[in-house]
Amino acid sequence: MNERREHLFDDPAVLARELARTIAAKLGTAVRERGEASLVVSGGSTPQPLYTALSREPLDWERVAVTLADERWVPPEDPASNEQRIRRFLLTGQAGKARWIGLWNAAPTPEEGWEECERVLAAIARPFDVVVLGMGEDGHTASLFPAAANLAAGLDPAAGRSCLPVRPPHAPHARISLTAAALLDSRRIVLHITGAAKWAVYQRALEPGTAEEMPIRVFFRRAPLEVYWAP
Repeated sequence: MNERREHLFDDPAVLARELARTIAAKLGTAVRERGEASLVVSGGSTPQPLYTALSREPLDWERVAVTLADERWVPPEDPASNEQRIRRFLLTGQAGKARWIGLWNAAPTPEEGWEECERVLAAIARPFDVVVLGMGEDGHTASLFPAAANLAAGLDPAAGRSCLPVRPPHAPHARISLTAAALLDSRRIVLHITGAAKWAVYQRALEPGTAEEMPIRVFFRRAPLEVYWAP
């Protein structure tokens, strides 16, 4: 079992501020040491306060590349777009100077667009500096869903690709997702969750079982993981 550190807070707002400072410090160190930094973020409503707090952190943002762990295959103006949320909550003010690497492109389907996605992701140096993951109540993370047709390829730590198209069996929209192999190629991986229900899912994911049943398990077992939780 790889190292896993839990950071538990009484207040989600305090969690957001503290995690924002931690991420900013890591990105700042990367910029000073290597001249650039990279941040992979997740969509959804849970991390919005985190991204708002992070956008206010003083950083050399123009040296930070930002991309998503996954994206619904919809254009940025669609309300379901993760990119739209990131632009609204994170890429504002000084953080708007960050180098944005979007996953969606104009191909009709993710199956037709994933190779272009591979090309744009290749512009980000590896390993990523910080990856922020979320987790669904079925144990999915990014768009690595249980029972998805190509889940095995998405979870393969030796996969030779950075992303793959996903058709979730029980969620709307076709998607593009970074693979576990790409996400694991990171200096720091954070799991950010809130609420009693997600804590219960997290505890269940720690039990014996396969990553195919709960894909988040691949990160518990193959990488040092920082878990941030508040009620």
